[in-house]
Amino acid sequence: MASQVRDHEVGEKPHAAPDESHDDGGSRTSSSHDGDGADADATRAGVAKDESLPVQRTQTRDRASRISEDLRRTTSNVLARVASRMTTRTWPEPPPPPDGGLNAWTQVAMGWLVIFTTWGWVNSFGSFQAYYTTVLPQSPSTVSWIGSVQIWFCLIISVFSGRLLDAGLFLPTFLVGAVIQVVGMFLMSISTQYWSLMLTQGVLTGIGSGIFFTPSLALVATYFSKRRGFAVGLATTGNSAGGMIYPVVVRQLLPTLGFAWTARVLAFINLACLSVVFTFMRPRLPPRKSGPIIDFTAFRELVYNGVTVGIFATSMSNYFTFYYIASYGREILGLPYSEASVMVILINGAGIVFRVIPPLIADRIGPINVVTPVTLCWAVVAFSWLAVDSIPGLYVFTCFYGVMSGSFQCLTPTTVASITDRLDMVGTRLGMVFSISSFASLTGPPIGGAIQAAHAGQFKHAQAWAACMTLIGFVSFVVARVSKAGLTLKVRC
Repeated sequence: MASQVRDHEVGEKPHAAPDESHDDGGSRTSSSHDGDGADADATRAGVAKDESLPVQRTQTRDRASRISEDLRRTTSNVLARVASRMTTRTWPEPPPPPDGGLNAWTQVAMGWLVIFTTWGWVNSFGSFQAYYTTVLPQSPSTVSWIGSVQIWFCLIISVFSGRLLDAGLFLPTFLVGAVIQVVGMFLMSISTQYWSLMLTQGVLTGIGSGIFFTPSLALVATYFSKRRGFAVGLATTGNSAGGMIYPVVVRQLLPTLGFAWTARVLAFINLACLSVVFTFMRPRLPPRKSGPIIDFTAFRELVYNGVTVGIFATSMSNYFTFYYIASYGREILGLPYSEASVMVILINGAGIVFRVIPPLIADRIGPINVVTPVTLCWAVVAFSWLAVDSIPGLYVFTCFYGVMSGSFQCLTPTTVASITDRLDMVGTRLGMVFSISSFASLTGPPIGGAIQAAHAGQFKHAQAWAACMTLIGFVSFVVARVSKAGLTLKVRC
């Protein structure tokens, strides 16, 4: 140990030699200061090193946090891009409609045939209602379930079939629906009991009609913008035409050919018409593969809810009146079957012109601005049924009710389209409205019939109920109008 100290001291002398010429005290002082400075530097370095450790840890945590945040943002962006495939924001806007031209008006003509073979056929059930009550051991309320089920299937399937148009599957959808409907009509011709008529005329023809009706009507709407109301209204005149022609065929052929061949003739009429439609009707918009079957965001819009409730309420009263107008003539006023069935023809045919006039006005001032006062007038006419106590009065009421019903029904698809921002969502939203209103069409006639039966076969209470439902529909459209445009009457909506 002593030798190491001596060696250390000897080793330090050459370094101290240059300072020996100076004062020893100064040398010692200088050496002492150098030693103290080195110790201080070492101490400061140690302290700095110790102090730098928390800083380094903080910087490390910051870098890790930034990396984690970048990773989270990247993941979020990827998920957002994936999720956006299920929203309308990423869908390319569809091209603008031609709003005319040979191809567009051809689709209107095909739409006319579609509505002729669906709603014209459905609205003619009043003639079957009057016939079935005479040949089947069933009450009028029970018989009306056949027509109600037919309408219900026609509308409830719309929530799915409307989306198939948007997805670019119109032709296969139309073909399947047309085949089911026509097969149901042919099977109806061999049905002799209530349950078989329910399965064929009620279920099969209803399902078939529902599969291709909504896509076809929505397809017509996609070809027009400024003239959409007129085009759709023109197509819906097929409803009135079918509502006249089918009962006439039934009225003329039933006494001579019998029920079986009468039903077959009707089936051949539909087969011919639907074959023409399949040949010429084509969609315009590119398929929209993404997007929901049901657009639940629509139910956040007060205007959409108001329109939906309005259509629902008026559907309950409308189909009760259509189905029971002939029975009212027979049971209350004593009309024979042949003359009572004329009421079905009148109530469908009276509105054929007025299925064009309101849409022309709607193209100028907006569909909701037209459908709201039309529903009010319809409610007034519905209440007037309570005062009908003679055959001439029944004819007058039937004509006016047919006018108001036709004026309303032709505005339904245009109104829904007007509150839908994207044309490639019309099929989906229209199908949703029709599906909801299907439950009103299903229950309306039986409820009215049950009210009638509960009051010894008298119609007064059922008539009042139907009129009140129409009035509720008017109030709902007022709510939709105020939600859409406020209280200013000059706003187009």
